[in-house]
Amino acid sequence: MKVLFLSANDFEDVELIYPLHRLKEDGHDVYIASFQRGRITGKHGYTVNVDLAFDEVDPDEFDALVLPGGRAPERVRLNEKAVSIAKKMFEDGKPIATICHGPQILISAKVLKGRKGTSYAGIKDDMINAGVEWVDEPVVVDGNWVSSRHPGDLYAWMREFVKLLR
Repeated sequence: MKVLFLSANDFEDVELIYPLHRLKEDGHDVYIASFQRGRITGKHGYTVNVDLAFDEVDPDEFDALVLPGGRAPERVRLNEKAVSIAKKMFEDGKPIATICHGPQILISAKVLKGRKGTSYAGIKDDMINAGVEWVDEPVVVDGNWVSSRHPGDLYAWMREFVKLLR
């Protein structure tokens, strides 16, 4: 499967790097998209290569989407193309994984009303205002959407996401 990550500078390092390698380990082709090709840097200094600019992404070419947290989602959600990618993939029923602040992109895409999920507690009110039944659990699976709260939940998050991909 082809899995797309949407991110930017100041991503939460482990929330991008762990699933990146976990999905590669499972044999998936993984691509990172951001504002431009090159490299992006996490909050703690780790860098990753960006394969595609948002404008180069055709969401129909990808099978699943990962939205890691940190400060990056605040920036990504301001890019109309990135939000439209997430919206299309979500509405097409493709597997979507979010953690921490990652759901902010889906909030901007207006696709979460009536769904059940979780996130970093700091955006709980944003989730509720978007129509999410927010719960404080390590991982929540609601159809095609797998959500988790923070790096302590990485094991549960990827366990459930990988199940969806199989």
